[in-house]
Amino acid sequence: MPTPSDEQLMQSVRDGDLDAFERIVVRYQGEAWRVAYRFTGDAAEAEDLAQDAFLKIFDAAPRYRSTATFRTYFYRVLTRLCIDHRRKKRPGLADPFPHMPDTAPSPSAQADQAERDALIQAALNSLPADYRMAVVLRYFEGLSGAEMAEAMGRSVKAIERLLARAKSILEPQLRHLLES
Repeated sequence: MPTPSDEQLMQSVRDGDLDAFERIVVRYQGEAWRVAYRFTGDAAEAEDLAQDAFLKIFDAAPRYRSTATFRTYFYRVLTRLCIDHRRKKRPGLADPFPHMPDTAPSPSAQADQAERDALIQAALNSLPADYRMAVVLRYFEGLSGAEMAEAMGRSVKAIERLLARAKSILEPQLRHLLES
């Protein structure tokens, strides 16, 4: 039996199938946490935002219509939650990205990577919420311009402008990383 698509699973969720919802959660929980973490820089907040996204998706299941891909719908819900969260809370200093050691890098290489991760997260934290989400969706999650536009409720041209502005802000802050 072929694996059901996300859209088919959501239609089953709409019809009351909780197992289908569990499959959706398993498929997307890693992405949800990763996007929220890169946006907030805080593991606990990322967990809360990911859970909130799934609760919103579950609550909206009776009204779900597959007019766009589920993936786009998922990113739209998560994007709105992250941006609303940012507006409600002034960001502080974020923890660095968790470092997953490679095949035994030296302690100095680990320290250098942790420092780079902290600088990147601090630079991301300096961006306005819309710019930050555009950077996270494009460069960390690999969404296309059309997928980002759908997820963020903007035109593709507006997404391109957000990315260009974000790049102009990030480049001076991260230039020294590019040169080394």
